Amino acid sequence: MSSKDIISTDVLIVGGGPSGLATAIELANKLEQKGEKKRILLIEKGSEIGSHILSGAVLMPEVFKELLTTEEFEAMPFDSKVSTDVTVKLSDNGEIELPFHPPYMNNSGNQIASLAQICKYLAGVAQNKGVEIYTGFSVDDMLYDENGKVAGVKTKDTGLDHNGQKQKNYQEGTVVEADITILAEGTRGSLTKKVIHKFNLNSGKNPQIYSLGVKEIWKVPEGNIQAGAVYHTFGYPLKDKSEFGGGFIYGMSENRVALGLVVGLDYEDPTFDTHAAMQIWKTHPYVSKFLKDGSVLEFGAKTLPEGGWNSMPKYYEDNLMIVGDSAGFLTTARLKGIHLAIASGICAAQTAVEAFDKGDTSKDTLAKYETLVNASFIYKEMYPIRNMRAVMNDGMVLGGLKMGVQLITGGTCLFVPRIHADADETKKLSDYKGVPFKTRFSGKLEWNKKLTFDKVTGVFHSKAMHDEHQPIHLVVNNPKEFQSSNIEEYGLSCSAFCPAEVYELHTDRNTGAKSLRMHAENCVHCKTCDIKSPNGGITWTTPYGGDGPEYTYM
Repeated sequence: MSSKDIISTDVLIVGGGPSGLATAIELANKLEQKGEKKRILLIEKGSEIGSHILSGAVLMPEVFKELLTTEEFEAMPFDSKVSTDVTVKLSDNGEIELPFHPPYMNNSGNQIASLAQICKYLAGVAQNKGVEIYTGFSVDDMLYDENGKVAGVKTKDTGLDHNGQKQKNYQEGTVVEADITILAEGTRGSLTKKVIHKFNLNSGKNPQIYSLGVKEIWKVPEGNIQAGAVYHTFGYPLKDKSEFGGGFIYGMSENRVALGLVVGLDYEDPTFDTHAAMQIWKTHPYVSKFLKDGSVLEFGAKTLPEGGWNSMPKYYEDNLMIVGDSAGFLTTARLKGIHLAIASGICAAQTAVEAFDKGDTSKDTLAKYETLVNASFIYKEMYPIRNMRAVMNDGMVLGGLKMGVQLITGGTCLFVPRIHADADETKKLSDYKGVPFKTRFSGKLEWNKKLTFDKVTGVFHSKAMHDEHQPIHLVVNNPKEFQSSNIEEYGLSCSAFCPAEVYELHTDRNTGAKSLRMHAENCVHCKTCDIKSPNGGITWTTPYGGDGPEYTYM
């Protein structure tokens, strides 16, 4: 891609995750069936497909059969078929294995896999069908025509110093014009945020709320866990009614374990630390037995959109569609979104083909995308539990009862708590009436570097790297307010909730003055700061293409 070129394409897909790749493959399939040729271009900010991909992951494989030929499906790099499926209630001094599966949590017939490896495979399938894939290119701006309609994107300028001044290696970003632009950026997409704001796509919707998942992959001695074993935990170390979430432990081939803790970001405690909570969770005897005498291979973190159906924005506009996590296609009750991401990509691709047939890419034509979604299993799965995440704020007992009512009534439920944006739920230090995180877990926050690890060690295992000369991609929106409120009133909650120690609260030894020290090079692109920072204090923007984590099996 030359810095002076303007590239034109029929379809531009931003993001090489499951939804973007599914869109590309389905589009290529449909065009081939019709004997038509269109240019399909996919841009991915990671250094390669899969390097920024993280999920549990237990996949529902049937959706891939709708996308792939029999031969392509049979070559899918699934790791292990689920053979054991257990849900466990943990307490600080024991555990109870449930004799049943909570609704939506049955994994019979599902496959454990590395989503990074799945995406690499799907990229090869797409390229074999003529899709052009360009990795290592960050996109940071939308393009609009003279009528204000989406016209494409512009990739990020490179060769700038910290202050944004051009250096000798400066290269202007490339303009990519497209008849249809499809945003598949994953959770809290930067471009998706912009178009939602510009076109008011979230009008009448609940705020989107998120969870943060912190994950590790371990190599363990033979016999610690069976490949295909699936364990989900709830309870300890999370406090009912205060923190929503739970843990997962998946047995993989070659004596590997994928495990992690997922916590909703709507908690009040400004000092709560999901990374530290995961380390504490690993010390529980039920969890630690799987890791005994093992060693960590990889670390990563990402956020998940878990607001559900009522928090999803309108996901189409003139010349534009939004797919996958960017649009909020995820079922919190299952802790799964990959099958929905694939299905949304299929629906978007079919809509694009129909738009080309009509020679009309307006929102009136692209509204077919919503029609297809509503006629698919996406609607059947998401709509009946549209209030699930909200009622769980009432705790496991009352929330569970309300969830049961929804399953009977098709989603209708009285006394559904109101949803607020995650950042708005955070209390100031002086207003928080609960027990602060460090006090709750006093004596349990020393990491032994064998079973438990600090954040910097985690960053090492994520292989995160950034060009340290570029402008910092984490933008403090109002430095004066950030100092007076985010630091002085909230105690720099960013330093607690960030899983990668990007934000450090520095206290001057002589004056006691507090200030922010930022380590943007540690960023693993989870975007928690963009979501949870009080007052909208931080905006996450894309760094240079190829920067960030280098996941292999996440």
